[in-house]
Amino acid sequence: MKNKLINLVTSSANHHKNQLFSAIQPARYLKGLNKQQVGRGKTILITGASSGLGEGMARLFAKLGYNLAICARRTDRLENLKTELSAQYLDIRIEYRVLDVSDYDAIFEVFDAFAADFGHIDRVVVNAGVGDSRRIGKGRFDTNRKTVEINFISALAQCEAAMNIFRAQNSGHLVVISSMSAMRGLPKHLTAYGASKAGLAHLAEGIRADMLLTKLPIKVSTIYPGYVRTEINENAKPLPFEVDAETGTKAIVAAIEAEVDEACVPSLPWSIVGQAMKHLPLQVVNRVS
Repeated sequence: MKNKLINLVTSSANHHKNQLFSAIQPARYLKGLNKQQVGRGKTILITGASSGLGEGMARLFAKLGYNLAICARRTDRLENLKTELSAQYLDIRIEYRVLDVSDYDAIFEVFDAFAADFGHIDRVVVNAGVGDSRRIGKGRFDTNRKTVEINFISALAQCEAAMNIFRAQNSGHLVVISSMSAMRGLPKHLTAYGASKAGLAHLAEGIRADMLLTKLPIKVSTIYPGYVRTEINENAKPLPFEVDAETGTKAIVAAIEAEVDEACVPSLPWSIVGQAMKHLPLQVVNRVS
């Protein structure tokens, strides 16, 4: 009974923390963190860091003073990013490695190599993913399978590799980048994509539950971005409530730094839309998607 009460209190406190985050203004919050240089002496590992949200996060975390362990398939972009940020922020260390997250063995090798390089990894952001999926039953199984494998199975491998490191350290912060499309089953090209991101969100919640159960000091955050205009969707038609990459990235990094359990970002309107999506009829949800 005592343990149940403790878990209920913990859950209530985490819910309150998530509610407090919804009131944060990301730009102002990050400005304060930048003055404090909250990342000084800490290392963050980001997958899919050569473009889009991954690149944007790397830039903001470098500004906050973090050492960067960045990886992706395109080494030329990683090299350019390292050169630019190293010249701009002289007090941080940046290392990069090539990583195709469809190579599961390589994920463990790269993560372990970064841990050896830096001696300690404080945070891992599971960000690498793809957004190319198609309507179910239209002969595009290979496309949908690849999307699910990259967004879920590869993410599982990244979580496994990160948690191996964190358990050995007895500390760390695992962050997974899910999507607002994980809130409900969605039509058209979002069906397989949304399912893969929902699976990732449940995976992260399960790891978080295990940390509560075993009382290990390892934090787990799930971030649900709304529509953010990046390279992955640059040719798409205008989307509901979409924001530019800078706005979206600031909201994501603010949520990560707040160490919330879960956050829909930008908080307004997506925290409200997310709650509505869980309860509205599918005909209404379809209009948002």
